[in-house]
Amino acid sequence: MLKKIHMQSSMAAKTIEIRILILSLAALLATEVAVRVVLSKAAYSPLLILGVARVVETLLFLLIVSSRGKGISSIGLGRDRTVAGLKKGLIWSALFGLCAFLGFVVLSAAHIKDPLRLIKTYLPPGAHGIVLLFVVGGVVSPIAEEVFFRGILYGFLRRWGVLVAVVGSTVIFVLVHPIISGIRLTQIVGGFVFAVAYEVEGNLMVPITIHALGNLAIFSLSLVS
Repeated sequence: MLKKIHMQSSMAAKTIEIRILILSLAALLATEVAVRVVLSKAAYSPLLILGVARVVETLLFLLIVSSRGKGISSIGLGRDRTVAGLKKGLIWSALFGLCAFLGFVVLSAAHIKDPLRLIKTYLPPGAHGIVLLFVVGGVVSPIAEEVFFRGILYGFLRRWGVLVAVVGSTVIFVLVHPIISGIRLTQIVGGFVFAVAYEVEGNLMVPITIHALGNLAIFSLSLVS
């Protein structure tokens, strides 16, 4: 209990400075503009270009935090915390998956037709496109998004309390994602769970693991169904 309280208080102390947020936003916008330019001219797969962009963004975020901020530990990362974060992330993912399964059981019992449609996502044509989707959307993008939305944005908003940080980071996370279904159920629930997991554990590897496994599960269900 004391360890948990200490973890939460230390996280509150590691709020991200506004200059780190501004530099990160500038890096993000510059990369996204470059991606649009490349997409308009290149013949490469959009998913491949997106994956390269997410890798570049992640490296830039980490560089900014390391060189201009208080180091990667300020966003809940560290070589000595990776394994522990993965283990806890697997536990959170299992509980999250169980809750999702029970939710679908309830929806089916309430005679909601095809509840899986709430999480189905677009799958690109061809085996090559699907493999790229699993790699980029299931691994690369979750890492980049968690570093920014939880590590940096959540860390910046945390100075105004847990509620502001959770709600604020989740709302922005939802708004920047395209609408996949009638309601942005996966982004709303996911953003909330990722933020709460980061707050509770103070380890960014936890929401990264939940996010990656969640995306991979959604893609797999969409592929099967």
